[in-house]
Amino acid sequence: MKKTNKNEKETEGKFALPVRNVYFLIAGLVVIILGFVLMDGGGSGDPQTFTGETLFSFRRMIIAPLLVCGGFIFEIFAIMRIKKEKGNERS
Repeated sequence: MKKTNKNEKETEGKFALPVRNVYFLIAGLVVIILGFVLMDGGGSGDPQTFTGETLFSFRRMIIAPLLVCGGFIFEIFAIMRIKKEKGNERS
């Protein structure tokens, strides 16, 4: 019969990331999705006409890519963030 250590029993049911980091991950995912939604859509009704103003708008060319990149940076922050506590194993 295998003996289990007390530490193994405590860590068996725990998730790899703290709850606060999971909330940060979800927030970063929402920011990334918002960036892609801002990049999306807005075609013209007539396929023969080209409107460069809508295709190359400030929202699609500047705001949306910044949101997507910022969301990915926020995701890295959420994964790498360590809370400084006395009994923290990751510190």
